[in-house]
Amino acid sequence: MTHFPPPAEELRLLDLELRQLDSRRAQLLHRRAWLVTALQAAAPRSAPAPLAPPRPEASAPRVQNVLLVLGGVLLTIAAMAFTLVSWGHMGIAGRALVLGAVTVAVLAAPVPLLKRGLRSTAESVAGLGLALTVLDAYALHEVGLADVDATGYLAAASAVLAALWTAYGLLPRTSELRLPLPAALLVAQLPLTLGAVAADASLFAITAAVLVTAGLDAGVALRVPAGSVRITAMTGAYGMGAWGVWAAGWLSWTATGPSAAARAAALLLFAAGIAVTAAWREVAAKQALGLSVAAGLLVVAAFGGSARSVLPEAWTVPAYVACGIALLAAVRVDRLPRVVRDGLTRASAAVQGLALLWTLPLVGIALVGPVAWAEQVWSGAPIDMRQAVTVDAPWPPHAVTVPVVLVMVAAVLLVVARDTVWRTRALTGALVPAWATALVLPAVLEVPYPVGLVTLTITTAGALAGAAWIRPSERPGTENEPSSTSAQTSTSAPAEGAAPVTREPAAALSEQPAAGPPTTEAPGAATGTTIGVPAPRATATVLALLTSFPLAFLALTTEAATLTVSAALTALFAAASWKAHLAPVTAPAGLAFAAALCCAAGAAAGWQPQYVALLVLAVPVAAALLAARLGDARATVPVEVTGALAALLAVALAAAPADLPMLALVLALCGVIAAGTAVRPERRSVAYASAALFVLATWVRLAAWDVGTPEAYTLPVTVPALLVGALRRRRVAQTSSWTAYGPGLAATLVPSLLAAWGDPQWTRPLLLGLAALAITLLGARHHLQAPLLLGGAVLALDALHELAPYIAQVTDALPRWVPPALAGLLLLAIGATYEQRLRDARKMREFLTNMH
Repeated sequence: MTHFPPPAEELRLLDLELRQLDSRRAQLLHRRAWLVTALQAAAPRSAPAPLAPPRPEASAPRVQNVLLVLGGVLLTIAAMAFTLVSWGHMGIAGRALVLGAVTVAVLAAPVPLLKRGLRSTAESVAGLGLALTVLDAYALHEVGLADVDATGYLAAASAVLAALWTAYGLLPRTSELRLPLPAALLVAQLPLTLGAVAADASLFAITAAVLVTAGLDAGVALRVPAGSVRITAMTGAYGMGAWGVWAAGWLSWTATGPSAAARAAALLLFAAGIAVTAAWREVAAKQALGLSVAAGLLVVAAFGGSARSVLPEAWTVPAYVACGIALLAAVRVDRLPRVVRDGLTRASAAVQGLALLWTLPLVGIALVGPVAWAEQVWSGAPIDMRQAVTVDAPWPPHAVTVPVVLVMVAAVLLVVARDTVWRTRALTGALVPAWATALVLPAVLEVPYPVGLVTLTITTAGALAGAAWIRPSERPGTENEPSSTSAQTSTSAPAEGAAPVTREPAAALSEQPAAGPPTTEAPGAATGTTIGVPAPRATATVLALLTSFPLAFLALTTEAATLTVSAALTALFAAASWKAHLAPVTAPAGLAFAAALCCAAGAAAGWQPQYVALLVLAVPVAAALLAARLGDARATVPVEVTGALAALLAVALAAAPADLPMLALVLALCGVIAAGTAVRPERRSVAYASAALFVLATWVRLAAWDVGTPEAYTLPVTVPALLVGALRRRRVAQTSSWTAYGPGLAATLVPSLLAAWGDPQWTRPLLLGLAALAITLLGARHHLQAPLLLGGAVLALDALHELAPYIAQVTDALPRWVPPALAGLLLLAIGATYEQRLRDARKMREFLTNMH
């Protein structure tokens, strides 16, 4: 059995072991310090560590490739020089023998090089051999076929070279080379196009040759695996395809008859077929969606160009829009891959978007054009709405069909609205073209001026009604959820602006390919929610405002129109303000139109502007009452801001004719309105504005009475300011006297001091001195810094002003040596008592610091 000592004995043993460990640790640390010192002393005498070898800037394979490329280039240049310069010194047999032997030898050289594993060398030699075949073709033309057309020979030679290089690249011994096949594909871009040019073919045939070449490139790109051949084929397909599509589009746009338009359309459809085929075969590729969009645009360009050739010029854009909408019929074909349908849908949306851009000039004129009536107020009503809208602006060409385009786009969006996923977005989008149609239609149809005003007024009312009664966006699956029977298989509308989405409850996600592009379902479609969708009623509200602005300017032609339209707009926006969600926008708009109505009514009555200002003040009164009724609603601040702007308008009208009594009255009334607003607990700060307005009104009234005494203007400010300061100090005892009394005292003392310095009489300086003395004594009595320092400074300056003439007389009577002597004595006195003066200054600073 193990023996355990008593606790006291065990503790003693542990302490002994710890002391021994500490002693040993101290010895080891001392030895370590000595060793470190010795190593540091021996370090300068030790040999430097060997430097690492420099890293090469170029790797061996890279150097090899550079050397091989340079060697091949030099040999090619030498062969060209031999062919072009030294060719004439040999006979026909010698020439053929030399070139043939050299070409065959160079083309055969890569075989043994590949066997030895020298791939880079073999590639370089093969490139030299391909270049020699080009020189052989050139030599053949110069020697035996000089009379053959150069373009035709180049087409034939490029075809033969492409075939030979392809065969050379496919041979078993040379199939490992990567250069022959891409080079053959590159040369193959020339035969068809050059052959068409050599045959004096038409532009249609040349364009067809270019597109056929692009189709062949696309076929090669779709069949070969990834690599240099595929990259070359894709480059050729995109390059030749873009060239051919541009040429076909230009031919379609410049076609002068149905026949030329049909041939151009055939070319465009052929290009679209190539794009669709490529997209269909490469559904999982990133380019599939872009190819589908391009195919859709080409189809629209083809059929639209054909229709344009037989329709009037004004119907060109509607024809293209109709083709774009008809393109959506292909979206219903379930056999098409989803990515192709998405691309066609986006192509249709792009066509419609471009058509909407085409309508913008006319919509802009309808919105901004009536502003010109602001310079021709009540100059007479125009004949029709087109003259009223344009005024001096030019009418856009072919604008007759703008409403047709807008209606077509709106109809497409309304069809999209049947889908619960896209409903909110589609309704929001449909409102804009529908509103634009109503805006431009009166001008397009040249309806009479009164009818146009009524139409725009009805449009404004309709937009406000829609904004008032449109329900907020709901989640599909609640009130908009289809019945249980139809929910088994829900087929969303073919999004004439979005791809059709056929969704089944369990198979919605399985329809998408594993690696395909994302579908066009709206975010949240899987969960039945709508995310980030703008509210249609907000759009309708904005459209109502946009309609009211040109309507208000159009009504400036006659007095009756101005009064009628202003009253109608005021009533419409006031009625819409009863809806809480519209009040933040419609209530300020209604007040603005009410102010315009007041101005128009006063002008129609023949009142002067200062009297019209009194009528305009009814708007701030209404705004203050409405804001008090709204409380903390979102519309409170917009209503108050509008009321303040209307008050500024009233002040500006009153100040225009320089009628000071009327301006004082308007300012005082504005002060009363502000004071009434300040009664509300959350608007206490408006009391400052009310006081400022009352002061301004007092000043204007004094100016109207030709009062020139500054105290008459400053005392109405000083007295209320001092009262407010006293109340503030009573509530908050820590308030500084500078904050409480400084502004009020300075408002009177400073102007009075300036006036006293320029006053030759003795009354003002005496009264100012007495007032400053009283203020100084009060400041000293209550230990207040502001009254003490302000009063003392003003009193000293006032006394200095009064004693200045006598000081000047004494100074003139004294000899000139007296001032320097006095200054010297003063400096001596200050220097002798410098320490005492510092102590006195510190005491004064402490005394002032202890004051409030």
